[in-house]
Amino acid sequence: MTDLAQFQPRRMRLPRIGASRATGLTLLTILAVCTLIGPDLVGQDPAKQSLLEARQPPGADHLLGTDHLGRDMAARLLSGAQLSLSLAALSVLTAGIPGTLLGVLAAWFGGWTDRALSSFADAILALPGLLLVLMLAAISPGSWWALYVGISLTLWVEYFRYTRQRARVVLAEPAVEASRLLGLPPHMILLRHLVPEIGPGLMTVGAFGAATAVTAVAALGFVSVGVRPPTAEWGVMMTELLPYWREAPFLILQPVCCLVITVLALHLSVGGLHRK
Repeated sequence: MTDLAQFQPRRMRLPRIGASRATGLTLLTILAVCTLIGPDLVGQDPAKQSLLEARQPPGADHLLGTDHLGRDMAARLLSGAQLSLSLAALSVLTAGIPGTLLGVLAAWFGGWTDRALSSFADAILALPGLLLVLMLAAISPGSWWALYVGISLTLWVEYFRYTRQRARVVLAEPAVEASRLLGLPPHMILLRHLVPEIGPGLMTVGAFGAATAVTAVAALGFVSVGVRPPTAEWGVMMTELLPYWREAPFLILQPVCCLVITVLALHLSVGGLHRK
């Protein structure tokens, strides 16, 4: 008798939330809440300077102290979180949607469509992502849109390659062939068979892409290529506070810790998500 189980559509099965994933999701939740409501709770202007209060330790007036210009560190860290996380989320969305759609398109039609899209993706990969971002940053120095466009153009290839590879395997399965013989429309085949298979993997790629975007923004700000002072951004803050690491080491540690916690939370939140 024929095993009918092989013709059944797959269901998206996510693994149990282990300790690492729970930690990552908790950290992401805390970061999101702090980013959304933190500035209102702090009640400080991240750009307000007061040289009389420069390099103050944490206290009642300034929860995390002040920097070398007397600006509130808590307000600046939260403003930097808004910039980094917003830019990362926007880059992931605008890279993930076209990358996924083009990957499905290449796997669905194959032939010259697959070859043309794969060749285009390989051409993008031939140009280092950092070089692409630097070129755009040189065109418009200090603007966030150059970082956004450069990161998005780099990230979409990962979505395309993953989706194309997995979609080719899924679309060749007996269950998909049976659905086609039954006359199911393409969107039903995609929803019933393809989405449950590639969904968890796309979430993993998205989390790693967001971590890459956050790190890239901070790294470019640190070398004075990304956004410029007085914009509150973690990489820019590291550069500004680096000369004072002996007198007030707790100041430069704050943006470093924010960056490490954010990247760690993104990595932990999808730990094991792509496994079956």
